[in-house]
Amino acid sequence: MYDAIVVGARVAGATSAMLLARAGHRVLLLDRATFPSDTMSTHYVHQPAIARLARWGLLDRLAATGCPPLEVARWTLEDVSITGCAPPVDGIRAAYGPRRYVLDHLLVTAAVEAGAELRERANVTGLVRDGDRVAGVRVKGADGREITERATVVIGADGIDSLVAREAGARRYEEAPTLNCLYYTYWNGLKADYEVYVRGRRAIGVVPTHDDNVMIGIQWPRALFDSVRGDIEGSYLKVLEDTAPELAERVRASERAARFTGTGRLPNFFRQASGPGWALVGDSGFHKDPVGAFGISDALRHADLLAGLLAPALGGERPVDEALRDFAEQRDEDAMPEYFFNLQAAQLEPMPELLNVLRVIGDDQDETDRFFGLIAGSYTWDVFFTPDLIERAAALAAQEA
Repeated sequence: MYDAIVVGARVAGATSAMLLARAGHRVLLLDRATFPSDTMSTHYVHQPAIARLARWGLLDRLAATGCPPLEVARWTLEDVSITGCAPPVDGIRAAYGPRRYVLDHLLVTAAVEAGAELRERANVTGLVRDGDRVAGVRVKGADGREITERATVVIGADGIDSLVAREAGARRYEEAPTLNCLYYTYWNGLKADYEVYVRGRRAIGVVPTHDDNVMIGIQWPRALFDSVRGDIEGSYLKVLEDTAPELAERVRASERAARFTGTGRLPNFFRQASGPGWALVGDSGFHKDPVGAFGISDALRHADLLAGLLAPALGGERPVDEALRDFAEQRDEDAMPEYFFNLQAAQLEPMPELLNVLRVIGDDQDETDRFFGLIAGSYTWDVFFTPDLIERAAALAAQEA
């Protein structure tokens, strides 16, 4: 009998398992994959999430893998360009863009070191119930045998097609259709910072990562997926030329280091985050368009939230289901503002009001850095958008009208 069974051992699952095991609980961590292994990702991890890794004693390990720190952000939205960096969080100023076969393995290793039991090539086939309460899982191992494992809580961290969510009956809400498609690859010999370009309903994200490679991802409206898929390289290079000519020049002087990876399936939804004996974290709990590169940061933050509420309950300090209900409420309160901002950004048409704000702050480095802090999640919207800033942006709009 385990205190918690975690289904899915990538960022959200491995972090949940690590934190619960560090709190002294008996945790079983299951995944169909083996580690290290790769998965689709936007790579970028914002500063508040990096500060969490530091608090957990993992940032030095990440830095030791050769992942470069990213202390400069360069954004061009339509005709507005800004450069800066989010203010430090707990003394941490750099963001990072790790390859997932590095980050996921680092977190899985930390979970095992904390005492979690890891089973790879473990395929969860269903949930076990006691009445209306989830009480465990049925899992088929690498040897083909199916066994039952029981736990006080089952945590689903098994992605957008979460079996845990489906079997638990987690309802979906605040859904929006897939808005974009995405392809990315890696370039060697390219000098870059963290860069974003949005123009003409195309978006480019540039993230330096391991092995002196730079990931460049491009998004198009979903309606163009079939044509893009028919000529991925040609479509990709054309966007670079049309949207970011200077970046395209750097790309031409570098070498492509991998095949293209992409998808036309980028759903936007929330799922009910918990119920009797179960919870969802990471993409299983909510998913959004990758335009804001929030996925890894969200997974780390919400795993931290869940473990912080659940660990005392598993220790008998409060009812477990009460802690799970609090997690659902607090996750939505935390995630909703960012979710709706991200939906707007995923239209790939920057709002004129935002562009005017960026024009107003463009000559003020502190304000520009605070904007990047807003995007990173260091500030809330009401803190950043002061009455004075709103008034100045409105005055600029009136002047241009």
